[in-house]
Amino acid sequence: MRATAVAHPNVALVKYWGKQPERHADAPRENNPATPSLSIALSALATRTVVTAAERDELRVNGQPATDARVAGLVAEMRRAWDLPPIAVDTCNDFPTSAGLASSASGFAALVTAIDGAFTLGLSVRERSVWARRGSASAARSIVGGFAALDRTGHDGEWSASAVLAKEAWPLEVVVAVVSDAVKGVPSNVGMEQSRRSSPFYRAWVESTGDDFEAARQAVLAQDFDALAQVAEHSCFKMHALMLATRPALVYWQPATLACIEAVRQLQDGGAKVFCTIDAGPQVKAVCAPGQGATVADALARVPSVLRVHESGIGGAAHCLESRAIRTASRAG
Repeated sequence: MRATAVAHPNVALVKYWGKQPERHADAPRENNPATPSLSIALSALATRTVVTAAERDELRVNGQPATDARVAGLVAEMRRAWDLPPIAVDTCNDFPTSAGLASSASGFAALVTAIDGAFTLGLSVRERSVWARRGSASAARSIVGGFAALDRTGHDGEWSASAVLAKEAWPLEVVVAVVSDAVKGVPSNVGMEQSRRSSPFYRAWVESTGDDFEAARQAVLAQDFDALAQVAEHSCFKMHALMLATRPALVYWQPATLACIEAVRQLQDGGAKVFCTIDAGPQVKAVCAPGQGATVADALARVPSVLRVHESGIGGAAHCLESRAIRTASRAG
């Protein structure tokens, strides 16, 4: 029983920062976000995960043995639903891990997709989205790929991701300016809880993000670049203001981050169709209208302290490359 899955990281255009409190300590971890979000997947970056039945649970990340409480917790929760054997998980990213490039999103999306393929669980896209969300909320969006929304959907009110627009319908381009390969000092899940507890802006953030989400969704459906640029940049800078007002302050940016923002501003002043967004990390993602990526990439590559740039299109859904499932795992209990 073996499967290999690939998933792409995603960039949230309308951010989420903060989680809903868990219902009670002994309940399964829901990991529900406090706000809806909307994203695009990056075709140029990917996580590849191989899941194999094994004698004991093992995890390797980028070729090195590793331990991860969130991975172990998600696998344990899936064993409550299915009679899964011990598994070996071998996962590799072709981009820096835990550095503000959404490696947890693509990682958990690939993990759930590989487990589904290896043990023929027969999960729907929505079901895989729900399971991936329990590992990393943004992973729900990487399951779907393209232009994806994560909100409370369906008759059961479950948080899951759904497609807003197919990647082929509006082929935007994304330039990622990498300014550091270092692991960020404060993981996102830790920073979110610090903000929820201490930032005076947190309540306003939660209350206002629903309006941003709907405005962005309508802009995507209408393929209105200017409207999307306005709401996406507003969401980004509002989130980082929330972070800066956290105690202690969450400062993910570096000097090169600000220099990239200024470079994007100069491109905008020159008439380029481009806007920037930044997740919990120092890397800058410049989203461009079709045909503008090369110009934007050239400008960002010339910014001092930028290590490299990645030019990307819109990525697709998480999927299995190959699967050698021998039997179907039975429901637990």
